[in-house]
Amino acid sequence: MEENQLFPVFFKLHRLHVLVVGGGNVGMEKVNAMLQNCPEATITVVSLSFLPELEGLAKSYANVTLIHKAFSCGDLLGKDLVIAATNNRELNQCVWEKAKGSKVLINVADTPELCDFYLGSVVQKGNLKIAISTNGKSPTVAKRLKQVLQEALPDSLDDVLQKLHIIRDKLKGDFAAKVKKLNNITDVLVNPDTKEL
Repeated sequence: MEENQLFPVFFKLHRLHVLVVGGGNVGMEKVNAMLQNCPEATITVVSLSFLPELEGLAKSYANVTLIHKAFSCGDLLGKDLVIAATNNRELNQCVWEKAKGSKVLINVADTPELCDFYLGSVVQKGNLKIAISTNGKSPTVAKRLKQVLQEALPDSLDDVLQKLHIIRDKLKGDFAAKVKKLNNITDVLVNPDTKEL
């Protein structure tokens, strides 16, 4: 039976430069998703046309650049990640080939076999962020799980994280002792019968 062998990572987008090829609905969706997760993300969008909503978004973020032109290999220079988000399969294939040749990680929207990474559904409660992947099988299921988790997880989790961060910084002892103490403290999160905090 096939299993999800993806290795989850969280990119620090404020340190990377992302190229999005395509200024339509899919390009807008990808740019918006990145900015929701990291408003400081540096994003360049290359396209022959742009949705007015994307143009408005770019005006609101100085770190989003729209370039009105056809994609070319030179657009990959200095980029860390690429998202091909056009409705033209041949163009997406071309972007994929150029990205692979330039050793740049790429996501081709709605084409799992041409993706080095996926953009998962994300649940966020302050500093807590959970990414959901269905290994490209069903983005709809991922969106539904996002809704369930968003409602199920209390907003107060961020307060818990902040307090645990303070406690961790004040703990004495070696790494193993600190881990043991933090495990005891956080046991209450998974075992409601735990009395010790």
